[in-house]
Amino acid sequence: MSELLTAPAAPAMVLLSDPRIAAIPLGDDGEAMVDLREVPDLLVDDRLADAAGAYAHLREGTVERLLSAQRALPGGLRLLVIEAYRPLRLQTAYFEQYREQLREVQPGWDEQRLHVEASKYVSPPGVAPHSTGGTVDLTLCAEDGTELDLGTEVNATPLASQDACFTASPLVSARARGNREILSGALRGAGMVNYPTEWWHWSYGDRYWALATGAERTCYGPVELA
Repeated sequence: MSELLTAPAAPAMVLLSDPRIAAIPLGDDGEAMVDLREVPDLLVDDRLADAAGAYAHLREGTVERLLSAQRALPGGLRLLVIEAYRPLRLQTAYFEQYREQLREVQPGWDEQRLHVEASKYVSPPGVAPHSTGGTVDLTLCAEDGTELDLGTEVNATPLASQDACFTASPLVSARARGNREILSGALRGAGMVNYPTEWWHWSYGDRYWALATGAERTCYGPVELA
């Protein structure tokens, strides 16, 4: 009798709450922060703009990778940056707010479960990628800035989208999946890493990137915007 062949199980999703992330040693190459609004080849949306312009800043190495990814896109498509650097105090506020939102919806979850579930949408402050200046939230748009269909809005929560915000979600249309593949192909080709619960979240040099690529330490640690 022939053996029954079964497909291999999908690899487990590594969340930012995973202890392996926090265990990555911090290093910092000392790269400067760049104001993306002064980079002519990149489009920056202002929906999350702050008075200090923090949202539009990234490390030099990440900017170079965004430019490389943009050159790899099909004609007529552009990257549209939504949010880049995020001060640690703001990251902490976001995490605590979403955790409390989950607590109201799921009163039976204990603190550990709340922490893990919240990390699917907002990074725990202790490992905050955006606070390193190496991480960016972005999408695809046409030359005139019109956003393409990627299945959900940028920053859709797992709770509200029923996990359709997960990069590999089967719950989005074929067109949205195709657009996600275009975005992912360009950014991965430029050396960036995706957080799999957020199709829009890409990083270089932070702890999540280090774990995904096997790096011994980070290229960037938490940084304060001058």
